[in-house]
Amino acid sequence: MMDDIVFPYSHETWGVTVSVLPEYVEDDSDPGKRRFVWRYTVQIDNNVDHTIQLINRHWEITDAVGRRQIVDGEGVVGEQPVLHPGESYLYVSGCPLPEPSGMMAGHYGMRREDGEEFRVTIPAFSLDSPYETARAN
Repeated sequence: MMDDIVFPYSHETWGVTVSVLPEYVEDDSDPGKRRFVWRYTVQIDNNVDHTIQLINRHWEITDAVGRRQIVDGEGVVGEQPVLHPGESYLYVSGCPLPEPSGMMAGHYGMRREDGEEFRVTIPAFSLDSPYETARAN
């Protein structure tokens, strides 16, 4: 969909590819108040021969000191997109943390047009900022 975006993280499950580009957002962050913000761009590619719909999401967010948050919800950015064969869906969201680095991973709940439901892996990706002195990845 967006040929000019380079996605450093990508994973395919059941013919559906999820690609992620995380970026530290300096303008929205305030390191002095322990607020570090990232934007992440996600592209979902339907490489199978049937129509699918993204129903829900499950995120596991871990910060640099090991605090873990679980985020579950319907759709993404207020939508439950339908992807026909060969189509892609792109969205941008964000994540604030009280630490200068972290990790995110998870899965999307998907439904085929015949009603069969399945999960698609969101690849684990790192949230790194220039304020992190030691990086685990």
